[in-house]
Amino acid sequence: MTSDAADVSSLTFEQARDELVQVVAQLEQGAPTLEQSLSLWTRGEALAARCEEWLLGAKRRLDEARPSDGASS
Repeated sequence: MTSDAADVSSLTFEQARDELVQVVAQLEQGAPTLEQSLSLWTRGEALAARCEEWLLGAKRRLDEARPSDGASS
């Protein structure tokens, strides 16, 4: 696993979610050093943000596909 947060932009939702689950598990087990804990935390934040981007994009597409509430009046 790389600690470079920039590369998360190319991950699918499922890839980001699965890696985030792994990061959380590693943090829960306790990393050997503070530096490793901080690296995992940073990676987890980037992965969580990527998942949120995907979810917001999906919500926006659903909202756009729905007819407007006032359109039939």
